[in-house]
Amino acid sequence: MDRWVIDPDHSSAWFSIRHMMISNVQGHFSKITGTILFEPSDIVRSSVTVAIDATSICTGIKKRDEHLRSPDFFDVGKYPEITFKSTGIKITGSNRCKVNGDLTMHGVTGSITFEVEYFGPVKSPFGATSMGFEVRTVVNREDYGLMWNVPMEGSGLLIGKDVKIALEVEADLTTE
Repeated sequence: MDRWVIDPDHSSAWFSIRHMMISNVQGHFSKITGTILFEPSDIVRSSVTVAIDATSICTGIKKRDEHLRSPDFFDVGKYPEITFKSTGIKITGSNRCKVNGDLTMHGVTGSITFEVEYFGPVKSPFGATSMGFEVRTVVNREDYGLMWNVPMEGSGLLIGKDVKIALEVEADLTTE
């Protein structure tokens, strides 16, 4: 099984969540590490481990980023990392699969499924062999203990419960 290491300089995790029930706020985590055991000819035996540095959250608004790092949300002083470890993979197309696994965030672990589309392998102009992975899912943030919210006048909440998650991952083949 080939071992691919996530290239943190060319990978990121994005999220989008409903704000005031009328728009979406987006942000990303810029520090991702991990390993993918992946062989295109034997995908179901593949596995993935990913770690995201929760302190690297960025929405472009300093005050909001500080609030997201606080105990109201990610509590990065206590839970500095978000992790994912795969438990199974199912092929869904010629370069698509579903990856089941355990997501741990804010001290809570839950089972989720990611929709994955993969590209490559390709040889870079610099000699490395690389793969690309587009990863998507939706999680209910309250399932992970992220409960902070404010009721809106009339009805609704300031922040939605469902969070769209997208990872763009570039990984390099390693011989280690």
